[in-house]
Amino acid sequence: MKARLAGIATALLLITAPGMAAETPAALATRLLDQLDAGHYSEAEASFSTQMKAAVPADKLKAVWESLPAQMGAAGQRGQAHTSEADGHRIVVIPLNYANGQLQARVALDQNDKIAGFLLQPAAAAPAAAPASDANFNEQPFTVPGNAPDKAGLPGTLALPKGKGPFPAVVLVHGSGPQDRDESSGPNRPFLDIARGLAAQGIAVLRYDKRTHAKPQDFQGSFSIDDETTDDAVAAVTALASTASIDPRHIYLLGHSQGGLLAGRIAKASKGKLAGLVLFAAPARPLLDLLAEQNRYMVGLDGNISTEEQAHLQALDAAIAAVRSNPDARLMDTPGRFWQQLEQVDPIADVRDSQLPALLLQGGRDFQVVDADWQRWKQGLAGDRYRFHHYPALNHLGIAGEGKSSLEEYARPGHVDATMINDIAHWLKAQP
Repeated sequence: MKARLAGIATALLLITAPGMAAETPAALATRLLDQLDAGHYSEAEASFSTQMKAAVPADKLKAVWESLPAQMGAAGQRGQAHTSEADGHRIVVIPLNYANGQLQARVALDQNDKIAGFLLQPAAAAPAAAPASDANFNEQPFTVPGNAPDKAGLPGTLALPKGKGPFPAVVLVHGSGPQDRDESSGPNRPFLDIARGLAAQGIAVLRYDKRTHAKPQDFQGSFSIDDETTDDAVAAVTALASTASIDPRHIYLLGHSQGGLLAGRIAKASKGKLAGLVLFAAPARPLLDLLAEQNRYMVGLDGNISTEEQAHLQALDAAIAAVRSNPDARLMDTPGRFWQQLEQVDPIADVRDSQLPALLLQGGRDFQVVDADWQRWKQGLAGDRYRFHHYPALNHLGIAGEGKSSLEEYARPGHVDATMINDIAHWLKAQP
């Protein structure tokens, strides 16, 4: 699970105030950020829709925006706004520079110049270089079809070994939040590293943009864990099974973080199309418990919890309690229904009930999914069907480091540990 701390990956839906229609999309997005920087949260709330006034009142907006310096350091100058179009919306992306890293504000405006989406996320990495011309695999576009007439397909990339197939294949399933196909976190691309590392060893890998990333406008109201993750993962597995270059008897799923928590559920919905599961940094406890733990870990890294930080923690605890009891409440603009569904998932039982072999991987420096989860997996999955690999130096992204891990570490470039990728390849090739 990516660190969906308040303000790091929080989707807020806003509308413009009267009189803004004549301004450019970039000016409208900039006005919103100016209001937040000035602390004019009531003015921002006054421009919200009726629904969002209830979901994101001024005090909640204040908590989100003012938590950023505690996590990212002092704010610097913003970067240049860039405007594009997608699905009938104008999308404005504005880089936000902080002492400890970069974020970007992504503002979506509809045809009436209303602000239809506001997302704060890690800054986008530069496009990845294409594989070397002498690589023993290539990459090709692959569309994951929508599983319903009203759901558009999702853009993806299939890393395919060169030579004669059919090849065994892996579908990569993201952690929480709006993830791109590489699961980019600052300059790091864990899914790109895994895909190319496995493809170089003769294993095809499909990675795709998560629906909350590709179609954020589809998540403005209530939605389920299946809308966000399960349905598209099943569609990806099904599409691979009918691809001529892929061996349909050897299709596997690798779930990272929340993707690992839902791996057993995805296997059940795939109805026999999967041959095994790889769970990488997968939670075994409720995500809301982990969210509270992560925030406490982060604010305590400097050995001191300020009054403001304590207030943030208390507000988060209250918000967690609210979504646990009320399906209409929202946390990080995600409906209570979604959180309550996640609470009901028993990931260990789901993997066990799938009857599939499983490989479990865990980093020893992971502060998002910790040893308590790892021990639960080891206690809950017994027998020759399951294999466990623990890597003391790795963080939540599978990247090696030293000392206590933190969000700032994710802003430093690195690569997924080659030993872990080799262990995955070895396990996949050993399956009958």
